[in-house]
Amino acid sequence: MLNRAIVEGTALTVLALSVLCLWLRERQKARPESDGGYTTREEIGFEIGRLQSELSRWLTTTDHRDIGLLYIAFGTAAGLWGGVDAMMLRTELLTPPADIWTPETYNALFTTHGLTMLIFFVLPVFFGIGNYVLPLLIGADDMAFPRVNAIGFWLLPPALILVRMGLMLQVLGQVLNLVLPADAIRFFLTMREVSVGWTLYAPLSVQQPNPQIDLLLLGLHLSGIATTVGAINFITTIAYERGEGVSWANLDIFSWNMLVTSGIALFAFPLLGSALVMLLLDRNLGTAFFATEGGGAILWQHLFWFWGHPEVYILFLPATGLMSLILPKFVGRKLFGYQYIVYSTLGLGVLSFGVWAHHMFTTSADPRVKLSFMAVSIAIAVPSAIKVFNWITTMWEGDIRLTAPFILCAGGIGTFIIGGVTGVFLAVIPVDILYHGTYYVVGHFHLIVVGIIPFLMIAASYYWYPLITGRWYDTRMARFQALLIVFGSFVTFMTLLVIGGLGLPRRQAIYPPEYQFAQQIATVGGYVIGLSALLWLYNMLVSYWRGTPVTTTDPWGLKATNQFTREWQWFEQRMMDKYDMEPTEPETTRRSYAPEAEPAGLAGGVGTVAQTVSRNAWMAAAGGFVGTVLMSGGLITAILIGVLDPVSFGEIAELVGLPASPAIGAGLFLVGGTVTWPLLFLAFSDYLPGRLLFETGLVFATLISSGFAIAFYTGQSGLAFVGYLTFVLVSHWAYGIGLTVTFQYLKSDEVLQSRSDGGG
Repeated sequence: MLNRAIVEGTALTVLALSVLCLWLRERQKARPESDGGYTTREEIGFEIGRLQSELSRWLTTTDHRDIGLLYIAFGTAAGLWGGVDAMMLRTELLTPPADIWTPETYNALFTTHGLTMLIFFVLPVFFGIGNYVLPLLIGADDMAFPRVNAIGFWLLPPALILVRMGLMLQVLGQVLNLVLPADAIRFFLTMREVSVGWTLYAPLSVQQPNPQIDLLLLGLHLSGIATTVGAINFITTIAYERGEGVSWANLDIFSWNMLVTSGIALFAFPLLGSALVMLLLDRNLGTAFFATEGGGAILWQHLFWFWGHPEVYILFLPATGLMSLILPKFVGRKLFGYQYIVYSTLGLGVLSFGVWAHHMFTTSADPRVKLSFMAVSIAIAVPSAIKVFNWITTMWEGDIRLTAPFILCAGGIGTFIIGGVTGVFLAVIPVDILYHGTYYVVGHFHLIVVGIIPFLMIAASYYWYPLITGRWYDTRMARFQALLIVFGSFVTFMTLLVIGGLGLPRRQAIYPPEYQFAQQIATVGGYVIGLSALLWLYNMLVSYWRGTPVTTTDPWGLKATNQFTREWQWFEQRMMDKYDMEPTEPETTRRSYAPEAEPAGLAGGVGTVAQTVSRNAWMAAAGGFVGTVLMSGGLITAILIGVLDPVSFGEIAELVGLPASPAIGAGLFLVGGTVTWPLLFLAFSDYLPGRLLFETGLVFATLISSGFAIAFYTGQSGLAFVGYLTFVLVSHWAYGIGLTVTFQYLKSDEVLQSRSDGGG
């Protein structure tokens, strides 16, 4: 067995020394001696003084851009540390027995990997990006509370040290043991990294004597305070520091996501802090919050997951904000459905607090409670899907530029679709019970948290690199790195989905030999992800000195598509002031989708939110009712001739927890046909093929008929099957015709009415 402390300590030391050597080497190249002679003592003294001055500045700065860079540097370092844990985990899984690390070390690795990545990597990086660009995006001079902002950051390093202190003390103990007797340093030799799992489930976390657990709980509590402080600062900044002309209606989509993220954190992290204090009291003062005679182990799970699932959205929403901000820049079109994206973000923020118990479907909780959480867990897929549809529609007919940020955006959409769809299955109680303890959950979860989240962090680093450094990165290496990380993620986590579907349990260092080949494929994919991360780091560091200087005020050509947003306007002004550059003007301007510049859409012109919702609602209800009536004729005929089984309608009622009655199911079907589908058609009609509204309606009806055909199929075969498909298609075409004819009539009537009111 290898010694984890020595191996991990050595790996981190080598990594840190490599970065330091790279920095020194490139810096030396960037500043050659002007006289070609040797470095003098005075120059060395000057350099040391300059370093002291720089150190003092970075330790005391309250500038939002400096704080942002500190957050990003800290999060990157933590991510590399957690990444080393992941590589060690995957290395152990190359072979079925635990022959590299002990099972206890394996447990410690996935404990620290999970906590480091979720708490010290993702959120600090997003807070760093937010600190740097959010004030620029909203036209603010700085964050609302600059000093509090600095305090929020400086609480994080000691928090990480407390959480990971077990490894450092273990390394220190083994070094001291070379010169001191074991009895003199017994404390250091007994310290171990926590191995109770990142969920810290009681009573295991209460009963284990390892003192590192107490330090870990204190560190997590400190990180929660830092996050809450940062969240308050973001909310206040967005609410009160917006510049002139920045309203809620035109607030950029990344700021909206940071606002909702901060709102979730404001409620979730204090709850985690309370639970951690209760756990500390149980461990040290003999209280019984999580003992059998007290609240029991289930109480810990409730408290933990009430923070834990909103935490997923705290990590996820900033990534979707970056996606909505960056993707349109590389497809030459403005974001489709801005309002729907904002609404879906707000919906996710609210629903994120209503799904925590789906992590507890395998416990003895009341089945009726589980059922309600199943319904909400399925419902939360709706706002997530709205985002995906809007991203895809934004790309539709776009002028795509195959840059590294675009590759990462497209890859992120792909991993999120697979991760999201596989998550819907886990929201269903019977499926979750089957897959809860398997690698299926690992694959689903990592397709989102490794897929879209780091992808968009890296995409943001490429997108804003010229703005931050004034230089270009190596674009060819960046494209290769982007493809590499997308490829590695799909290989690793799709493999885990498959072996999880076959029933392989997770969280175990030892596994059956028949899964060895699949585990090796996943490990190779993991190494590819690790390699791509190092390539990204190398590109970022080296390009800081050797990258080509930016010679234009519009590096991405955003003016050509009218997407020259506020942070780039700030960059342009800085380049004009600093280097006396002339503003760059595009030779041609490509029309970008701009709702305010478009003719009135299908549901009428642009008005207030209330007017738009009201107009869409009544037009959808009218069109949906007419279409559903026409459709019902075809479906009733299909039932009468025996190619459509009415029992299948009962399954709809059963799905939402009502009695499996065909009548109730038919009622729900009519409601859906009258409300849901017409609203979707109103939202997407401009982006469906067809020159005439009539043709567009037929396309829409054909698309949705496929879903009906799958959902209501009850085993028909032969001619009955052909008849079933025919009636389904014809009925939906009738629905589409009814929908579009009604919309066309109402729109014409509305235009005539408006002309009449205006005297035209």
